[in-house]
Amino acid sequence: MFDTLRSKRRGQRRWPRGFADRLTHPMPSWRHVQKLMLSGGMKPDLRDSNRIPLAVASDLPAVPEGGSSVTWIGHATCVVRMGGVTLLTDPVWSQRIPGVKPRFSPPGIPLEAIGHIDAVAISHNHFDHLDAPTIKRLPRDTTMLVPAGLAWWFRRLGFTQVTELDWWETASIGPVEAQFVPAHHWSRRTLFDGCQSLWGGWMFTAEGGSATQQRVFFAGDSAYGNYFSEIGQRCPNIDLALMPVGAFLPRWFMKPLHMNPAEAVRATEDLGAARMGTIHWGAFAMSAEAPMAPVELARQAWAEAGRPAEDLWDFAVGETRDLIPSPTAPRA
Repeated sequence: MFDTLRSKRRGQRRWPRGFADRLTHPMPSWRHVQKLMLSGGMKPDLRDSNRIPLAVASDLPAVPEGGSSVTWIGHATCVVRMGGVTLLTDPVWSQRIPGVKPRFSPPGIPLEAIGHIDAVAISHNHFDHLDAPTIKRLPRDTTMLVPAGLAWWFRRLGFTQVTELDWWETASIGPVEAQFVPAHHWSRRTLFDGCQSLWGGWMFTAEGGSATQQRVFFAGDSAYGNYFSEIGQRCPNIDLALMPVGAFLPRWFMKPLHMNPAEAVRATEDLGAARMGTIHWGAFAMSAEAPMAPVELARQAWAEAGRPAEDLWDFAVGETRDLIPSPTAPRA
């Protein structure tokens, strides 16, 4: 167990009243949300949900000696194990979240089967990424890495190891560096707290010298934009980019909020990442596309980009893949 968290900044911090100045597109208006609901944009055809690939397991497989692995639990929840550290992203084990139908695929592995979690990384406060029932199941001394302006939510629940970060700031968990990076998105959890906390993605780097360094990017939620190129320039040699490919229709509403699969492939190339893992699909009916459309269109876009099929990690729910260097992938 790593009992120390080293951050570039310590203690509770004073943040601005809001982060609306970080928006790269206006937040959705209630008029647009109403139009989306009335048009059926949250009611996709779910008939192909039984085709979602499942590899549900009762436990995590062992990590190869000195290696890293990533397990897709479902939606944006991943277990990243690298440098002897276990990291959990945006944990959602609930059967349902506010405003949408119950999940149509189960979590890939029971939460209790993960064992000790060295840190939880939260991308933003939307209900499908910050799930209160799941968070309440975690030990209160679990290290929480959260966006600026969100620590109070965890401290209110009794969590004692909470570090909130601004974009480009880092925290270290043992030999792993976690850097909070920008995203083209927004935050809101109630009618009255729009952009009062920050949003972003996470870059996880296991240090071990240039020959053994491994780097995994978790995008959280993001539209397509120029941040991906900047992240790739600042953080070269990304081994795996975990990219959201779902919740992209209708485009008139979703384009400034979420990438479509082709944009996710383009963003992966902007990052200079060796591989792309498909996340943020197959669990909740949050948009107009059919459940299997995100991964099927991602496979098509990946092939059209001329990328090797083995470098697209189109996870099954519950699947674990081990991270080894790819001889075919572009490197900075």
